[in-house]
Amino acid sequence: MAPLFPTAAIFQDAFSTQVPFARSSPPPPPDTGSKSSYVPPSRRFSAWSAVDDVKSKAGALSNEAQKEIAKASSAAQAKTGQMELFSPSYYAACTFGGLMACGVTHTAVTPLDLVKCRRQVDSKMYRGNFEAWGKIGRAEGMRGIFTGWAPTFFGYSAQGAFKYGGYEYFKKFYSDLAGEDAAYRYKTGLYLAASASAEFIADVALCPFEAVKVRMQTTIPPFASSTFGGISIITGKEGTAGLYKGLYPLWGRQIPYTMMKFASFETIVEAIYGQMPKSKSEYGKTVQTGVSFAGGYLAGILCAIVSHPADVMVSKLNANRQPGEAFGGAMNRIYKDIGFGGLWNGLVIRIFMIGTLTSLQWGIYDSFKVFMGFPTTGGAAPPPKQTATLMSEAVSHGRGGAGNIRPDSEPYVDGSIVREGPLGDQGDGPYSSGRGGAGNIESPHVKPTNVGNQKGDTDVVPETALREPGAGYENYHTGRGGAANVHKEHEENEEHKEGLVDKIKHKIVHKKE
Repeated sequence: MAPLFPTAAIFQDAFSTQVPFARSSPPPPPDTGSKSSYVPPSRRFSAWSAVDDVKSKAGALSNEAQKEIAKASSAAQAKTGQMELFSPSYYAACTFGGLMACGVTHTAVTPLDLVKCRRQVDSKMYRGNFEAWGKIGRAEGMRGIFTGWAPTFFGYSAQGAFKYGGYEYFKKFYSDLAGEDAAYRYKTGLYLAASASAEFIADVALCPFEAVKVRMQTTIPPFASSTFGGISIITGKEGTAGLYKGLYPLWGRQIPYTMMKFASFETIVEAIYGQMPKSKSEYGKTVQTGVSFAGGYLAGILCAIVSHPADVMVSKLNANRQPGEAFGGAMNRIYKDIGFGGLWNGLVIRIFMIGTLTSLQWGIYDSFKVFMGFPTTGGAAPPPKQTATLMSEAVSHGRGGAGNIRPDSEPYVDGSIVREGPLGDQGDGPYSSGRGGAGNIESPHVKPTNVGNQKGDTDVVPETALREPGAGYENYHTGRGGAANVHKEHEENEEHKEGLVDKIKHKIVHKKE
């Protein structure tokens, strides 16, 4: 029989929030053996499990996407054949990966680059990015917001190909020149040299397209409607040199930028893996590319700060340099106009742009390397051979050496003294035939085989156990485990004097004979 008055549960359900997640689930009715009319909450409220449904569907799509990518990767590797690291096919793959990484990403951020270049040329043109996009969009439409996308795509595709492919080549080239140990010791210098060499060549390919892009973005309306039309206009007025008049400042911007980009990326990625519980090889492709993305963004922030003054100067030179004006004279004139503060116009937007660019570039590049069956860039431990060499230089495993306890840069030498002499009885008592020899106990009464001028055994001290000559320690040797604590009582050229005990011992021995 139903209750006459509503229960507490009914009040709670009636006056609680209408969000179904906050309602308490009523207990299922007792099993009476007959068919129940009870309907679970997940069926009564369609939004009850919406989040779980989205998660499960997203997970299923992700798994399917990973399977398809794995199939495509296997097919690509089967078609191209097994590529070995540092082979010509490997460098070709890295070149294509760099082309994809830079061309696509730079084109995607063309709206940011457009506002950045215009604000560098005239800081009063726009007060902010959204205002700039609004004005450009109302005047020119979406096409105007992407002004300069074509030369950006062509130029940075060429630059990315030479940059990433060249970096892989020069890194291996300089590493072989330095040797494994030196390459690992001075790896940061190697990263800097390899990236600078690659960027030097890459900028020659980028410069003509960069000249067209900057002029298209900083002239209103744009001076040309297409990339190659812009090249024709520039060469018709200024010759081929007009395409390369920004090469020096481009080197000044891009080479420090790329050196910071690659060296900081390698260092940051190595530090990230160093903080993770497992080694890089134990993580899957998703984690490795995620580390590349994170390391790329952090490296991009540093790149933007280092290269921004040169970036402003490149924009100014391409937009305002007069025909026939000397490079140095143009820079001095521009600097007088804008001052030191003007070199940092647009820095915030460029940090955002370059951080995003760099992270996407490394993510795409390393994803392509994984797709082709290669490891991602950076974060690998030194080879076993290098590790063993470094350990042997840092730790002493000598007899009782302190290096057995902790790393010690001081070289230790087993400077134990031995007694050596001609084989046989020299008539002067027990002799030593070396460490642990039977002659250490008693003379075996063997006839001497080589008497000559050497009548007995002498001290033999290894040269490595002696102190540096001329340092006042000529008469000291280290001895076993010693630290120059044993003094040589006799000079090497001084004759050994027979003591009273030796004389008595010799007489007893001769009487027995």
